[in-house]
Amino acid sequence: MSEMAIELEGLEVRGFHGATADEQVEGQTFLYDVRLVAHDAAIRSDQLADTVDYTKVVACILEVSQERRYNLIEALAGAVADALIERFPVSRATVRVRKPEVRLAAPIAFTAATVERARR
Repeated sequence: MSEMAIELEGLEVRGFHGATADEQVEGQTFLYDVRLVAHDAAIRSDQLADTVDYTKVVACILEVSQERRYNLIEALAGAVADALIERFPVSRATVRVRKPEVRLAAPIAFTAATVERARR
């Protein structure tokens, strides 16, 4: 069986996640980078039914991000990766959650957490 990777980069989602009360009340932008490894049938068929529908992936990420508040982006990335493995015909899901509006004592572009899950 051959596989292919499907990637979504920089999906912007407003969320209310963070370790501080301010972050959970004020909210901020989170950026999602997702890599899904799936069977490569769509390469030959050129049919949406043979691949992972991006619109459904985005809907899944939005649902997980909005169903509860996470203290840590590590937990948020893990929850998204788990949902993607559960809902889509993929062998692996890698989810990177970036937090560009992080509040630290010095300027920083972003913090990030990356979680990879494999189908068992």
